[in-house]
Amino acid sequence: MAKSATAEARKKDTREKIELGGLIVKAGLRYEKRALLLGLLIDANRRIKGDEMEKARLMAIGAEAFSDDGE
Repeated sequence: MAKSATAEARKKDTREKIELGGLIVKAGLRYEKRALLLGLLIDANRRIKGDEMEKARLMAIGAEAFSDDGE
């Protein structure tokens, strides 16, 4: 039973990583260097900590990008 739970956890982790990779592609950053991508994410994380207005601004940009999928 523990093996089954471990396998399910690995599948869930793999699926999450695939989805996160898809976000990189959707953002148009597929061909950027990994160090740049990590730097962008670290910088964004630092900028949004405690800044609800910045979070809201970035959420709006992301929501608009997702809504463009339907067109």
